[in-house]
Order: sequence, then structure tokens, then C-alpha cells
Amino acid sequence: MSKSLNLFVGAIGGTALMLGLAYGISSRDYGEATISTLEARVQQIEANAAQASAEAQAAAAEAARLMQEREELQLAAASAGTSLTAPAPVIEGSYGLGRVALEEEIAAWDVDVLPDGRGLPEGRGDVYTGEEVFVDKCASCHGDFAEGVGNWPVLAGGFDTLANRDPVKTVGSYWPYLSTAWDYINRSMPFGEAGTLTPDETYAIVAYLLYSNNMVDDDFELSHENFTQVEMYNSDGFVVDDRPALEYAEWRTEPCMENCKEGVEITMRATFLDVTPDEVVDAAVTEPATDAAPVDVAADDAGGVDPALIAAGEGAFRQCQTCHQVGDGARNRTGPALHAMIGSTIGSVDGFRYSGVFEEANAAGEVWTAESLAAYLADPRGMMPGTRMAFRGVQDEAEITALIAYLESLGD
Repeated sequence: MSKSLNLFVGAIGGTALMLGLAYGISSRDYGEATISTLEARVQQIEANAAQASAEAQAAAAEAARLMQEREELQLAAASAGTSLTAPAPVIEGSYGLGRVALEEEIAAWDVDVLPDGRGLPEGRGDVYTGEEVFVDKCASCHGDFAEGVGNWPVLAGGFDTLANRDPVKTVGSYWPYLSTAWDYINRSMPFGEAGTLTPDETYAIVAYLLYSNNMVDDDFELSHENFTQVEMYNSDGFVVDDRPALEYAEWRTEPCMENCKEGVEITMRATFLDVTPDEVVDAAVTEPATDAAPVDVAADDAGGVDPALIAAGEGAFRQCQTCHQVGDGARNRTGPALHAMIGSTIGSVDGFRYSGVFEEANAAGEVWTAESLAAYLADPRGMMPGTRMAFRGVQDEAEITALIAYLESLGD
């Protein structure tokens, strides 16, 4: 019995030895496989790193090349000066399309006038010539004094109104660069006849607009030589738009829902403003309520001036309001404030700088009469040679009579 057990123990020992050897061999094979896998991964990482480094070096080299090219282009542009017809730099390679533009073609296309005077053609024009051209080609829409007719744009006045609820934006009060006026008038005016003005006519019109805005004297002549010397009133009034950085973020948050109006109502219609074609609408909506003007019966019965004539004169005076003020609180503007003219000494309004011919008349003691005022309104420069009043005169005698009646009605 014991002999059999001994044999059994030996068999078990041999089996255990074989199993141990097998496990050891398998463990060694697994370790070697794992090491091989790790080595392969390390090699792959090193290869990827080398490729990334090469790509980074290539990108850096390309960036350096582009920077060098940009510097060369900037240097070439600086050395080219202010030429408006210099050809664009030739880029290596092409798509096989088109051809290089001729200098004549570039000059024909590049018609912008820049604030520093680039693009201005040679030419000149004075205030007097500008008034004649303006009256002939522009006054039908903008008025003889650039005051605007109907709803056409006003081109003069409006100073210090840009912060108001209803600002008056004109060439004088709003535009920061004189080149804007010259370029727009040259290319887009007169309305319906764009491109018909000569350079000299354009210079003259711009000179007249400067005079209408009380920015130059009546003997001023504008040319390509002194163009950049004109300082616009609102030249420092424009700022860089910083709303994307300061405001847009606020608009993307929860909207404010306080102090909102309870309802919406129509307060005015465009048809009443005369900016849309006529249409059939309720007259009670489109026409503002007006009270009948009081009639001074006593004055009429006493042989006074016809109120209708005074009203006509008040309407005619609208063309004078750009330069002259009347009534309580009237102040000197481009022209003197007008107070009780009939019977007053010529050139006697306090604080106004008159031209030489008015100063001479004042020194001589000349007085405004209905006749002398009528003659002056009909032909200012003919009666008072050298006057700074840039106005061709009133052609209609009935209108002159109405204007004088209106001025007389104002009293002191």
C-alpha cells in the first residue's frame, strides 16, 4: 500500500514540475511580446514628433517668407509715393486669365478723391463763380443759399446741432473732410446730370458752399493747391466705432424690460412729410390742426399794409433765413440780424463785420429807404459793388414788395 503512495507522490511532483516550466516559458514569451509592443509605440511617437517638428519648422519658414514679402511690398509702396496710376505688384504664377491693366485704365477707374488731396485734378474756382453755377445747376433743389428746398438736403448751417434730437447735418456742420463734398459733387451732381461738371465748376461750387457756411470770405478761391489747407468744422467730430467691444456684449445678455411704453401709436405719416407718393388717407390724420390766424382789422381799416402781402413776404423771406435772423432774440449770422431796416443807417447793426462798401455808406450817413432796399434786393452787387452778400437778387418785383412789407411789419 505504501509503495503505491510513493509512486503517486512522484507522479504528482513530476506533473508540478512540468506545469511550472510551462508557466515560466509562457510568462517569458508574454514579457517579450509586451516589450516589443512598447518599443514599437515609442518608435511611432518619436516618428510623429519628428514629423511635427518638421512641419513646425516649415510653417515658421513660410511665415518668415510672408513677413519678408510684406516688408518688401510696404517698402515698394512707400517708394512709389502718391501715384494713383502705379501698377499693382506682379505675383508669381497666374491662373491664365486676364492681363495687366494699362495705366490709362487704372486712371479711368480710380476716380476717388482722398482727404489728403490725392486724386484731385488741377483746377480752381472762386465764390462768385460758384454762386452762379450753384444757382444755375443746384438751387432748384438746394435753394439759392444752400438752405434746401422742400425736403431736399440743406447744405449750409446747422452748426452745433449734432447733439440735438433733430440735428442739421450739412457740409459745414457734419462732414469732416472737404474731399467728401468735392468727390460727391463731381461724380454725382447735378441730380440727373451726373458727371457734367468741369473741375473748375466743381471747385467753384465747393468754394461757394464754404462761403455759405461762413467758413471763407467772399473773395476766396479754391484750387488743387490750397485744397488741403481748408479745415472743416467737424474734422475732429468722428471717432473709431468701438461698439463691438463695448456694447455688443451687453446686447447679448438678458434684455431690459423696464420703463417700456404701454402701447404703440402713430404720431406722423410720411405722406404729410412729403417724402412718399400721395395716397388717399384720412385728412384728419395727415393734416395738423391749425387755428385761424388773427386778423388785425383795426390796422387794415386804418390803411395799414395788406396782411396777405405780409404773409407773402414772410414766405419769400425763407430764402433769406440761412444768413439772416429776424424777430426777438435774432442774432448776426452770415448776414446781420434785420431790425427796423426802413429809416435806419446802412451798415449799422452792432457786432456785424460789414464789407468796405457798407462801411463807406455808414460813414456817409446813408439811410435805408423802401426804394434803396428794393434796388438792393433786386441787384445787390449792382447797387453795392464789393458786398459779401452772395445772392444774385430777387427777380420778381412783387416778391420784393412783399419782402419789404414783411420787414417793415417786424418793427424794432
